Amino acid sequence: MTQNADDAAVGASGRVPDLRVAKNHLEHPSPRGVRDQEQNLPRDRNQAILEAAKQVGTLLKRKGHAFALAGSVAVYAHGGSENLQHDADFCVRPDDVEAVAATLREAGLEVHTPPEDWLLKAKCFGQDIDIIFTLAHRPVTTAMLERAVELPVDSVRMPVLVPTDLMESLLAAFSEHYCDFGAVLPIARSLREKIDWERVRRATGEAPMPAAFLFLLERLNVIPPRQPCPAQQEQP
Repeated sequence: MTQNADDAAVGASGRVPDLRVAKNHLEHPSPRGVRDQEQNLPRDRNQAILEAAKQVGTLLKRKGHAFALAGSVAVYAHGGSENLQHDADFCVRPDDVEAVAATLREAGLEVHTPPEDWLLKAKCFGQDIDIIFTLAHRPVTTAMLERAVELPVDSVRMPVLVPTDLMESLLAAFSEHYCDFGAVLPIARSLREKIDWERVRRATGEAPMPAAFLFLLERLNVIPPRQPCPAQQEQP
């Protein structure tokens, strides 16, 4: 979820170190090793984002933080599109934000404080990492994180938001100022059988933009039409 952000780094380090996951600890190599690692990072942007997501997920797991992968990397983990967006997103509870930020700083990652009041930003291997504590205008809750399922992101397993929560968050973000149906339509197509669409309707369907998107999905035969309630069926 890419947003405009203040690029003034809070962390002491001006670059992302090579955080190689060892068996029992994280190794921090010399500055020369950092430069070598950066040169050896995948040239493919999608793979670079995956490597950054794996690294941050490993850090959060090792410290025992409650979190869940979100955004396009979560869609990928569920078997959706491999065309990742601009960053990797992680959801944490509002009360855990400072502890999570401290973990990332201790590992040598830059942590940014953007103007927006719903996330923190970090950098890992040159890729943007969003630490989200308010997802589509709603605080991340313990229940949401407990619903997450553990899935492999390439070689690293981590908790991932369930598809229904992912779709709810995408639709809840629609407004008169942001309404990119084209970005969300492929996700809806690829994950449609894993999504509880009635729950999505109850959570977002009364707002104009989500309702319009759901109607579009019906017309494209991605989801079945909404069934009228019994009271409506009895009316002449």
